[in-house]
Amino acid sequence: MLAFLLRRLVSLIVTVWLASIVVFAVLQLVPGDPALLMLGVNAQPDTLAALRGQMGLDQPVLTRYLQWAGALARGDLGVSLTYARPVAELVAERLAVTLPLALLSLVISTALALPLGLLAAAQRGRGGDWAVLGFSQLGVSMPSFWIAILLILLFSLTLHWFPAGGFPGWTGPGWGGGIGPALHALLLPALALALPEAAILARVTRTAVLDTLAEDHIRTARAKGVSRTAVLLRHALPNALIPVATVLGLQISFLVAGAVVVENVFTLPGLGRLLYQAIGQRDLIVVQGVVVLLALFVVVVNALVDIACALADPRPKGVSS
Repeated sequence: MLAFLLRRLVSLIVTVWLASIVVFAVLQLVPGDPALLMLGVNAQPDTLAALRGQMGLDQPVLTRYLQWAGALARGDLGVSLTYARPVAELVAERLAVTLPLALLSLVISTALALPLGLLAAAQRGRGGDWAVLGFSQLGVSMPSFWIAILLILLFSLTLHWFPAGGFPGWTGPGWGGGIGPALHALLLPALALALPEAAILARVTRTAVLDTLAEDHIRTARAKGVSRTAVLLRHALPNALIPVATVLGLQISFLVAGAVVVENVFTLPGLGRLLYQAIGQRDLIVVQGVVVLLALFVVVVNALVDIACALADPRPKGVSS
């Protein structure tokens, strides 16, 4: 087990390092002079030179990367040229919207997927199974931003049940408008994020439960006269949770990354909105910091999911040792 944990740690460090190289290299390939893009073609030469020096553009690429990576390792994401504030502070403020949005989406996705997956497994080959499979296929094929637009048209513009966008009482890191109005504003975006993930998770749950129902201990339970509902809930579902929990853990990172698009549809002041605005304002320091943090989050979540599966299932531990 120790060898497995060490390999995962080394893999995590190497992956984050490679991700930082890719992020830095891609932004260096942006056409044109970043300083000129920010200041405009009418910028004075001395102002342009000062900004290039502030951004480190007058230094070799390798030197710029090493300085940026060293600061990143210390938790220093730099200072935004647009907001004149540390990027870490901006990220912390926007996470107050993005993280609750992702967690609410995860709750909705799980609450929808597990019952639907059990229903499909219980009615394999019948109407309920086909309905769940149809929902799964439809949910996978529809992107979250398109679902967000449909939800706005129905619940905001037609029924007037939810706001079409915005976040009440946004005052930076806090929820100035109160928990109730904030959750009311987050419900539609969370649903738009959750539906595609629920479609995937429902199909995984169905497959995992059907595989478990074919095992010997399930047949033994049925032979003892245990009811079909008890077999599903007490015997099949707990043994099917490892693959379900694996996909569920991976969906956390997908939900945070997917919030980049949905937040802009609903104009929520989250991390995705910050990234979108930074790209529009050519604030490459913010873009670098946010993208590398998103990559770090995905890598760490994937590593934690692998470790959790190794702790829950003795087979990976045996293989890794």
